[in-house]
Amino acid sequence: MWSELESLVEASMQEWQVPGLALAVIQDGEVVLQKGYGVRDTDTGLPVTTDTQFLLCSITKSFTAAGLGLLVDERKLDWDRSVREVIPEFRLHDAVATGLLTVRDLLCHHSGLPRHDWIHMPGDLSNAQMLAALRHLAPNKDLRDTFQYSNLGYLVAGMITERISGQSYEEFTTERLMKPLGFRHFGFSIEALGAAEDGARPHAMDGDARYRTPLSPIRATPAGGINTSVADLAKWARFLLDGKADGRQLLSAKSLREMTTPRVHMGRSEHAEIGDSHYGLGLFCEQYRGERTIAHSGSWAGWSTLMTMLPERRAGVVVLTNRAPGGATPILTFAALDRLCGREPVDWFGRLAPKRRQAVEQIKLDKKSRAEVRHGDTLPSHALDDYAGDYEHPAYGRIRIDKEADGLAWRWRGIAEKLAHRHYDVFVTPDRPTLMHPSDHTVTFRYDRHGHIDRLEIPFEQMVDDIVFRRVAAGDVLDPAFRRLCAGDYLHAGRVIEIRLDARGELAMTIPGQPTYRLLPADGRRFKVDTLEGFGVEFRRASPDAVDALIFHEPRVTAIAPRVAGT
Repeated sequence: MWSELESLVEASMQEWQVPGLALAVIQDGEVVLQKGYGVRDTDTGLPVTTDTQFLLCSITKSFTAAGLGLLVDERKLDWDRSVREVIPEFRLHDAVATGLLTVRDLLCHHSGLPRHDWIHMPGDLSNAQMLAALRHLAPNKDLRDTFQYSNLGYLVAGMITERISGQSYEEFTTERLMKPLGFRHFGFSIEALGAAEDGARPHAMDGDARYRTPLSPIRATPAGGINTSVADLAKWARFLLDGKADGRQLLSAKSLREMTTPRVHMGRSEHAEIGDSHYGLGLFCEQYRGERTIAHSGSWAGWSTLMTMLPERRAGVVVLTNRAPGGATPILTFAALDRLCGREPVDWFGRLAPKRRQAVEQIKLDKKSRAEVRHGDTLPSHALDDYAGDYEHPAYGRIRIDKEADGLAWRWRGIAEKLAHRHYDVFVTPDRPTLMHPSDHTVTFRYDRHGHIDRLEIPFEQMVDDIVFRRVAAGDVLDPAFRRLCAGDYLHAGRVIEIRLDARGELAMTIPGQPTYRLLPADGRRFKVDTLEGFGVEFRRASPDAVDALIFHEPRVTAIAPRVAGT
């Protein structure tokens, strides 16, 4: 029976250009097949073994949910406890959702937030920084309205583990789950994977060409950062069948049932054999040809993984690969499930291989289409120097735009690339399909009613409006000496406008009959008027040592106020 499966392994690896693969099959609670195939690294040619570590990606979420289950068993936590009771500084953009969000909501992706993965994906932010970013992320649904996968939600879930246990997520997961289960080869970072004696390396596809790709970090560790071997993950799959470790009940049947109960509808598979899919707590709850399954997949730059269990049969399948994207993981999983259930196998290879070839052709058409929408006959509305500067978003960080000899370049959280001009004030990032990179993202520059470029927009999250980065103040407005020159009285229409420095060296403006307004540095010699959207002032510098006029920039008028002599 399993010899036929191994023939399918070879065919699938060849069709999907999978360098290395590890497979485990569990039958009646025992591992009946466990083997490595191919190479763990195309550079070294070293073989995959049953101890080769792969990045598990989102299979990690089942560890996070089970760890919280242990705390529930100890009555230190309740699934329906408010997140803010555990993490008081936790905030979402919506105040009502902030107060109502529970641990259960986090674990079944029910927060109302879309993915916003580019908060964690560059891998440069700490947990505390990512937590602080959440309050600035726009939701697109109400709390508990619908399923929306959220890696950031699992980051918060891992932080709850830490607050209650007093241990780091890594220490807790190691001591409370991995050691009792006898894990031998595992880690929690790409640095650990890179240092492992028997560690796989990722490979990604660009159309039909395969490339060895760098190890990209997953800093939201509780969402996807665990590395381990197929031998160890087979132990985990067996554990999820009954919650036992070495014959001892490690996770209660009640908590295991909470994890494996369908809670939120995810969608319906195109394949009749699978049907509707739901999410439990850290696990997919599905069915395959009428049999109940619990599972989780994982995908990242150069990795594709899948773990599936048949609880009623005490059976399961684990497939780990160092190639993404890939169809080998579902093909081998379904083929093994068919054999475990004694059914005539479905020809999944025959179904999915043509789809892969169609997808490759579609990629070629998409690239051609993207190239055709670039209008080479249009020009930016401003000189390129006007676009250069820093732009900032409170969650997504700071983007630097530089003018170079042949155009514009952007620098953002460790990424430095040239921008290609698409049309008018729209530029586009390079296509880097084999890297963890915001490929082919439009960068659209906007300007205020006075023509000053004051923001840029990027579609980092497709389910909400483009993320707006506001221009960071620069120029004379940041120079304390210049601000001192600005202080004085200015005359307009018979009224004296007072400009004063406060104790912090910031400017304030008082117009007769109006409140005093703070002047917020904008760019050059321009300030925004606080609380008055669209209003600004500019100081005219007659010489290095003198400011001789105040210019008002208002929605419907531009006016000048000369300086009162002697002030």
